[in-house]
Amino acid sequence: MDDHKNQSGETSGNKETELENLLEDLDIEQHYAEKLSLGRILELNEKTITDQPANCNSDLSWCFLKKLMMVNVTARNAKLVCESDSDAESQDSNLDFDDLYESPNNGSKINPLDIITALFLGSDGLVQQEMAVKMSMCQFSVPLLLPNCDTNQCTLMLWAMRDIVKKYRPQSLSESKGFIEDRIVLSELPMISFVRLGECSLSKSEILNKLLSNSQQYHDTFVRYNMECGDHPKRISNGLTEITWYLPCGNTNIDIFSQPVAVANLRGDVASFETQYSFLCQTSAAVFVFFDQLDSECSLLTKQHHKAEIFLVGNYERKGFKKDALKKVATKMGLTKNNIIIKTEKKNDADLVKDLRKTVRDVVENSKMKMTIEQMADIAHELGILVDEDSPECQTAKTNAEAITAEIQHIHRFKEDQLPRQGEIWKQLTWLEKEEFRLRNVGSENIEDYKSELQLQKKENREIQNSYNMSTAMTCFINAISSPGTERFYFLKWMRMNLDNLSRIKLSELREKYKEKCKNSENKKEIKEIDRQISNSSLGTEHFFREMGQIYEASLSLPQTDPSRQQLQHLPKLCAELLLGGFPLELVDGDASNIPLRWVSDVLSQLSDLVSPNRKILVVTVLGVQSTGKSTLLNTMFGVQFAISSGRCTRGAFMLLIKINEDMKKVLNCDFMLIIDTEGLKSPELAQLDNSYEHDNELATLVVGLSDITIVNIAMENSTEMKDILQIVVHAFLRMKEVGKKPKCVFVHQNVSDVSAHEKNSRDRKLLLEQLNEMTQAAAKMEKKEENKSFTDVMEYSPDTGNWYIPGLWNGNPPMAPVNAGYSEAVYELKKHIIQLLGNCESSANDISEFKEWVRSLWTAVKHENFIFSFRNSLVADAYMRLCTEFNKWEWEFKKQMYTWVTNAETKISNLGTDAAKSESTDMREFLTSLKSEASELLSTWETRLLDNLKQYFKQTEGHVYLVEGYREEFSNSVKSL
Repeated sequence: MDDHKNQSGETSGNKETELENLLEDLDIEQHYAEKLSLGRILELNEKTITDQPANCNSDLSWCFLKKLMMVNVTARNAKLVCESDSDAESQDSNLDFDDLYESPNNGSKINPLDIITALFLGSDGLVQQEMAVKMSMCQFSVPLLLPNCDTNQCTLMLWAMRDIVKKYRPQSLSESKGFIEDRIVLSELPMISFVRLGECSLSKSEILNKLLSNSQQYHDTFVRYNMECGDHPKRISNGLTEITWYLPCGNTNIDIFSQPVAVANLRGDVASFETQYSFLCQTSAAVFVFFDQLDSECSLLTKQHHKAEIFLVGNYERKGFKKDALKKVATKMGLTKNNIIIKTEKKNDADLVKDLRKTVRDVVENSKMKMTIEQMADIAHELGILVDEDSPECQTAKTNAEAITAEIQHIHRFKEDQLPRQGEIWKQLTWLEKEEFRLRNVGSENIEDYKSELQLQKKENREIQNSYNMSTAMTCFINAISSPGTERFYFLKWMRMNLDNLSRIKLSELREKYKEKCKNSENKKEIKEIDRQISNSSLGTEHFFREMGQIYEASLSLPQTDPSRQQLQHLPKLCAELLLGGFPLELVDGDASNIPLRWVSDVLSQLSDLVSPNRKILVVTVLGVQSTGKSTLLNTMFGVQFAISSGRCTRGAFMLLIKINEDMKKVLNCDFMLIIDTEGLKSPELAQLDNSYEHDNELATLVVGLSDITIVNIAMENSTEMKDILQIVVHAFLRMKEVGKKPKCVFVHQNVSDVSAHEKNSRDRKLLLEQLNEMTQAAAKMEKKEENKSFTDVMEYSPDTGNWYIPGLWNGNPPMAPVNAGYSEAVYELKKHIIQLLGNCESSANDISEFKEWVRSLWTAVKHENFIFSFRNSLVADAYMRLCTEFNKWEWEFKKQMYTWVTNAETKISNLGTDAAKSESTDMREFLTSLKSEASELLSTWETRLLDNLKQYFKQTEGHVYLVEGYREEFSNSVKSL
């Protein structure tokens, strides 16, 4: 035992440079002082789209990061290409038996744990957080205590884990099908820790992986000895303590533990890491100590003040196993037989795992010792362990965010008081803006008078917006995002997490209700009501930016010299800086379905000024029906962070900038890629409720028109809805002369895992194209642009290369399922294809100011479009037009008949006038009464005839009449009002 201590003491002298050596090997030594940022990791370079394996150690960390950002579960299998048997060696047919027994040279190989430790030490807090989230999605363990072997200090990674949100169902909720969703650092759970004392022949990590895995689905949560490179000596990761969570799904046949539990694993010999051991003893419900030999004087075990229950796990099969020493230590520590688990000849690994599971189950069920990771920070401080969240920029940002979010009691009320410019008043402005172009309600009024009336109303609304004082929340918000460096990004992260925590409980319930009600579209009123509640209960950073946009836009209606207008001139620049830092910005406000044009234009102008002139951008958009995994697809593809927690659905459209590295600029001929994530489009049943066809169709047309490539995301079960929307887009493109470019289109079919999907679905692809062509022809005919014969005349699409099949996201049953490797790989292939398509773009990329103009002219065109957007698809619009044409014929016949009657009646009256002298006034009265009754009889006959015509029209089968059944009432009313 002492012997071992000496060894570790000796090495610590040489360890001074061990960290520097390793960082140098991995080529990230420059990031030890100047930390690696998110922008640097996300930028597109040649490495992101080549499949070349790592040729030297310096490639390993980038390979790991690239795969991790795409949530690929093979990320930790990092090895050099020279390690895999090269062809030359394998083809050597000379039989030299001695070669078989020689170990290959392992000197230069690097243990995956060292790569992970090095990257956490060399990254800033935002990258660490992103890495932890993605590792947790892959069901990898994440660092709880991160060691620094140069300073011999370790850090509690509280901030890094703060963004991990988990959803699970304990057995108590299995009946009601409820679930718990919470930030893992705020969940009060029992923790079970595993450490090793001295040398140990049992592989602790392998046993832990088996302990946490179902028999039918083994998963390597912890890196183990027998994994790729797992047997290489650890250079900097001894003392690393990792944590993972076992979360139940509520099914007794699947769950290993019925309650959630945290599991920690300390790397290296616990005798060298007393601080970490003390920490685990004070935070865990139980600590399992694995050993081969025990020293009877083992002070480490006997002198600790344990809050945790201690269990000893030994291997009796080892030669040096001493029963007496075990007995002495057990007696000193007051352990019972139940606290000792011994592997004997008669017990194999499976039996040992079974014993361990039973013991852990008992601890979890009976222990009162539960703690959140946030609470562990106090214990860390007592023991001299650093806490990552204590950094000044993180603390300032936290204070600033809490100044705003601590005040929020009722979200709806908070929005009305603190963010007043974006509610009804902004919706009203939107309506006025569109009405100015569409003139739907002009009636018989003079058009110019009507327009100036609308202008006046707009001006009044802007005056109301300007009359509000800047609220406390907005003042704090604008000050905080004006702070320097990474502090503003920390602030936005704190804001997002705090706001998510506030609205999660309410929104989770509402979303579940919404899903239930949507299955039966009878409850239209209820669905509409829940939708309204969801809108009222959601509050995210986008609402603050939206308010900022409205404050700015309203100020533009003030005189230029007005001081309050001048004070707000810097706002667009702030947002442009955030956009440049990789933060998503709202392009289309989904609640009002409008673009704050002046605001977006000025932000883009500022962006153009911030980067060198004439920087070019290419635009990629994803479009699809609600909840089909669009944001997840983009996050996986580009490693970005569009909001996807279950409480949130993207509303409107958000744009995000990705920088393109020098080496890729030549290929793509542009400097940035702009990614647009859109809200889920509604299914037809729901769209009917609130007439959101119009909103969906406008949104789809705008984003497709802006894009160089549109990814159309189709989950098999809702392809018809997607076709409806595409049809409207095609139709709108035919109508809008401004478009003038042919967007490329790629269809992504999600949840298709069969390898032969591409072959099997060739018939479906053919059918899809036929349907799209039929729709295009219908639209072209209506628009009298019949030269457009097929879908491909309007959009660029190839049925063979334009369809991608992507398997399901999870491999197994959540919450314990890792991301499916097939999903990540398929998305990666799609990413390469998209970049290749962009590289082949004939049209050169727009620069930022051209893109700004493009947004403006396209949105103006969309606002001008009066007719087509309010229909579900072109066939409905076509059927509506036919019905109008018929109706006009009948109306004309009716009016002709009435005019004839009126003319005759007038003649009769004038004839009567000449004989007036002769006739009595009584005759006159009789005459008028008979005329009136004749008129009303004629009108009633015609009303019956017209209603009958309408009835007959709806009985026929051609002309897609059934599609306009919903308009029958409207036409009946028109008949009655004639």
